[in-house]
Amino acid sequence: MNFLAHIYLSGNNEQVKIGNFIADSVKGNSYLSYPGLVQKGIILHRAIDFYTDTHPVVKKSTHRLFKKYSHYSTVIVDILYDHFLAANWEVYSDIPLDIYVDAFYGLLNKNLDLLPEKVQAFLPFMIRDNWLLNYSSIEGIEKILYQMNVRTKGKSNMQQAVKELQEYYSDFGKEFKLFFKDLIVFSKSKLSDLDKQ
Repeated sequence: MNFLAHIYLSGNNEQVKIGNFIADSVKGNSYLSYPGLVQKGIILHRAIDFYTDTHPVVKKSTHRLFKKYSHYSTVIVDILYDHFLAANWEVYSDIPLDIYVDAFYGLLNKNLDLLPEKVQAFLPFMIRDNWLLNYSSIEGIEKILYQMNVRTKGKSNMQQAVKELQEYYSDFGKEFKLFFKDLIVFSKSKLSDLDKQ
């Protein structure tokens, strides 16, 4: 899953949200240098990633893209699934998406000292271009995929995946809905386990 899903699945604790958000930039055991609740967010993120990568519904979505995008198809599916979360946000949250993401950006700005340098570097661009809100539109997803392609120095051709998104929109949407229902249950259980530790 991509940024929006990870934040959402963190529940209401701000420190857990921060940990889940920064986890990709925290390698190995270096997570132990963070406060306890941030550590929980990082551990939760890693558990979500493993669960996602091994889920049969996600594999079905990934398989649809694999021939054209190879190993990048997993990254693309993460982004496409964030689109379906954002586009159907009212199903999952009572807080409007624009208010939710503004509050999260504010949380990050108040806790810049907790963010790894890599995250601090891209955060201004994330906020300026409002990545989290823009997941909700196909145009926004196309822009995100374009930026990801630039990061791979044009090797992935990820920006072209918007074609598959449009062509198989209903299929991806159904798969997201099925998978996300399972992922919510898994994440709540994992958080509960972490709270007991």
